[in-house]
Amino acid sequence: MMLDFDRLGIDFLLVNSTNEFLAEYSALDENARYVLTGFSGSTGDALVSKSGEVYLFVDGRYHTQAELEIKENVHLIKLQTGQKQDDEIRKIIPEGAVLGIVADKNSQTRVESFKNVKLLNLDPINFYTQINTNKIEVIPVSLCGKSFEEKISDIKRPFFTSNLEEVSYLLNSRDFSKNYSSKIQGKLLLTDYENVLFTDMDTSDLKVDNLEILPLQSCGEILSQIDYPVYVDKSQVNAADYSNLRYPENISSPVKRMKSIKTKEEIESYKKAFQQTDKALLSVREYIEKSESVSEYEIAEYLEQSFLNTGAKSLSFKSIVAKDKNSALAHYSKCSKEEIVCDGSLVLIDCGAYYENGLATDITRVFFKGTPTIEHKKVYTNVLKMFLAAFNAKITENISGYDIDAISRKLGNNLEGYTFGHGLGHGLGINVHEAPPNLSTAEFAKVPLVDGMCFTIEPGLYNPLTFGVRLENSCYFLDGKIHSFSSMPYESKLIDFDLLTEDEKIMLKEFEVL
Repeated sequence: MMLDFDRLGIDFLLVNSTNEFLAEYSALDENARYVLTGFSGSTGDALVSKSGEVYLFVDGRYHTQAELEIKENVHLIKLQTGQKQDDEIRKIIPEGAVLGIVADKNSQTRVESFKNVKLLNLDPINFYTQINTNKIEVIPVSLCGKSFEEKISDIKRPFFTSNLEEVSYLLNSRDFSKNYSSKIQGKLLLTDYENVLFTDMDTSDLKVDNLEILPLQSCGEILSQIDYPVYVDKSQVNAADYSNLRYPENISSPVKRMKSIKTKEEIESYKKAFQQTDKALLSVREYIEKSESVSEYEIAEYLEQSFLNTGAKSLSFKSIVAKDKNSALAHYSKCSKEEIVCDGSLVLIDCGAYYENGLATDITRVFFKGTPTIEHKKVYTNVLKMFLAAFNAKITENISGYDIDAISRKLGNNLEGYTFGHGLGHGLGINVHEAPPNLSTAEFAKVPLVDGMCFTIEPGLYNPLTFGVRLENSCYFLDGKIHSFSSMPYESKLIDFDLLTEDEKIMLKEFEVL
């Protein structure tokens, strides 16, 4: 791919995986980073130099996947725990060099973090954008707990957000037309006089007082005409939208924390969703046990149908079905027709779905076909110990995901040859990854847990030469205690009970073991 750097007036080009909404999961046909490098993971950006060098930056979840997918001319930069992508990008760019950044695919905060930036109005790698005209579905207050009017009553206005989770949350609206997302596509402007939703979707079922609906493409022009200050979180809005505001007032979005604290109605509806999620995964366990030989692909197909049979509206992310060495890839998603599960195979399944409440479920279990080895049992049991330590962490005042991650991570360093290269967990909600809360070594994981927060606990140990094990339960924090949404059993034949302490055996009694 030839780029005219002289015409663009730049020395380097930052190439993103996101779209104009800065969404975590964007379709591959609008993912410029995928077009450039061939890497299909959900996160990780690329840098192109005027001399033609291409650098791809990926964290520990994607090291092996990127090795397998990238094109020959791509230099792979494997970020280690604690390394930040943009810090490593800055190290490559010489002093005085001009960095081209696509304005509508990067947040204003990110743009400001680089020197000598030239904003580009069009993405020179891939300027295709999907236009969503699907019909919006409304989530009843009985499932979400608060109306639009109640949610915006405490928001300081005028306020603008283009974050799809926030827009979907405030309007109690979803789009279940495709897998891997329930978010509607739109931008929202809240004022003291009226509220405006910019969208191309069918809003015929959206009955909200004092809400004007305008085409998405009109957003920039409307924003540029506002002659008074508008509150905006520049870490969540793209630089193009931000530049259209004459008087932007930067704040931390109040919606971010609001939506992280689930109402009692959301907690109850979540419990029902996970009951159905457990049923879907249990049926897949039986399918694997009964099948003499079956491919990863066939298991994934059966899993999706099982979710639909239990009332799911769509999948919350692309299911991971990974046997043996593939299970060592934390975000393996190929689900190959050639990878056959038969006697002696270990299978890791990470999956989830959207049910009527429009909130993502997420669970990971590991199964074994036949009789596991001592090594299989040792690794599985160690990961189980990591989970139990986190789930039963002693709760202190202002305990955070950072603290809980540290408790579990201590146990993850004890098995030679196996590494724990990702965070312990993430927040859960409209998107399968939400923050706050976060359970990791990152600074932003130091936000204290409060009642109503939902998150995963998913320790893992991986060896790319053999296999990996990850065990994930989605949980909620209430009355100063961590509770599990899932009741999906653990595999007794993969547990070495001699490696468990008496306290751990008591802890395990809270969960069924098959």
